[in-house]
Amino acid sequence: MQDMITAGMDTTAISVEWAMAELIRNPRVQKKAQEELDRVIGFERVMSETDFSNLPYLQSVAKEALRLHPPTPLMLPHRANANVKIGGYDIPKGSNVHVNVWAVARDPVVWKDPEEFRPERFLEEDVDMKGHDFRLLPFGAGRRVCPGAQLGINLVTSMLGHLLHHFCWTTVEGVKAEEIDLLENPGLVAYMRTPLQAIATPRLPSHLYKRVAADI
Repeated sequence: MQDMITAGMDTTAISVEWAMAELIRNPRVQKKAQEELDRVIGFERVMSETDFSNLPYLQSVAKEALRLHPPTPLMLPHRANANVKIGGYDIPKGSNVHVNVWAVARDPVVWKDPEEFRPERFLEEDVDMKGHDFRLLPFGAGRRVCPGAQLGINLVTSMLGHLLHHFCWTTVEGVKAEEIDLLENPGLVAYMRTPLQAIATPRLPSHLYKRVAADI
């Protein structure tokens, strides 16, 4: 459990930062997600995980962010346990294999307008992202699939939901939305090369921003 939670800390934060960058670059999507949150949650309470099933567009936003910006774009290394041929290439037994899920999720052969941040694509077609649909593999697949996949999905959805419900997001002064840097730092996990800076404007009643006591 400790390994799962530790491994999910930076990847979850990375995914949310990428999603927020795309939402600020695409105010239409941000507004549509907020309209759904306002309709389902309203302005007198905060979102909870029980609301997820009634927020399909928010779930699609999270899914689209993980498609365009998988936190581990080459996944963890695998090793071939037999001689295989894939795409005309011979993979000898014992070879270390890296799966480029970043490229798979941007393949124009299987995705329409793959570079566009358009969550609606997941309302038009139900695409599994927990290893059953090989077009979208942010958590891997098979026996090596990430054991914390559902936890990661829930955390990203929850964080995005709270950030969007509580605040409107815009760029800092002097920076246009289209100027947000969407290049990655090289490494096992894909941090933004330029950390996102944004302005948050409250959009809910002030009492909802107070710290809520919780029994632990």
